[in-house]
Amino acid sequence: MAHELIDIGANLAHDSFDDDRDDVLQRAADAGVSTLVITGSSDQSNVAALALANDNPDWLYSTAGVHPHHASDYSEKSDDIIRQCLADKRCVAVGECGLDYFRNLSPREAQLEAFRAQLDIARDTGHAVFLHQRDAHDDFVEVLEAALPNLSRAVAHCFTGEGESLREFVAMGLYIGITGWICDERRGEHLKDIVSAIPDDRLMIETDSPYLLPRTIRPRPKSRRNEPAHLTEVLKTVAQARAQTEEHVAAITTTNAKRFFGID
Repeated sequence: MAHELIDIGANLAHDSFDDDRDDVLQRAADAGVSTLVITGSSDQSNVAALALANDNPDWLYSTAGVHPHHASDYSEKSDDIIRQCLADKRCVAVGECGLDYFRNLSPREAQLEAFRAQLDIARDTGHAVFLHQRDAHDDFVEVLEAALPNLSRAVAHCFTGEGESLREFVAMGLYIGITGWICDERRGEHLKDIVSAIPDDRLMIETDSPYLLPRTIRPRPKSRRNEPAHLTEVLKTVAQARAQTEEHVAAITTTNAKRFFGID
């Protein structure tokens, strides 16, 4: 029997889904994904993600933000678009926002400025924050800690770090989002050792589709594109690593996601 699952982060506005988005959604529903939160990461995708959510009001929601890769493009218009999206009840979080010093596709100063601006939006609106951090831990924590007293709640989306940063994030009160990275025997083995350090009431799961196809899927899919139906593979691997049943992990992650995003 399929568990009720919530994918808290899927980039369904991505153009790789343009030809078969309805089929992708159907497969997700068939796999037990009862709710999907579509990630917004740029002016364009914020509008597209919300439109998708409004086209499927029974089970789709969206976020609105500017990813650090696009921080150079952050403008007053970006700020306005995020705030307009959040005025719609189907848009449930600010983000994806944060810092990414791994690629530095936008200068660090621009990233810091855009990150602070979006935390201000979350403060003003009371919405949850959907966070991105890669190779920028110290700056990320410094900016976030200053803002946290004024934020309702925040999730470290697609957590891939080490045990020390996980414990720090948990101590800061963050929720933790785990993706198919944990299914990667080359890069994600360390996550299996530390994922049990996440308290039951802070754990959420996500696919980050179309990225991070779980490498544990058998038989291996022909396409490398990830999709929300594969959330079951993340569930299975997380449950094994935490020595919990899939039923338990499905139940706690679903409850947490509903509470976090304020969805019924």
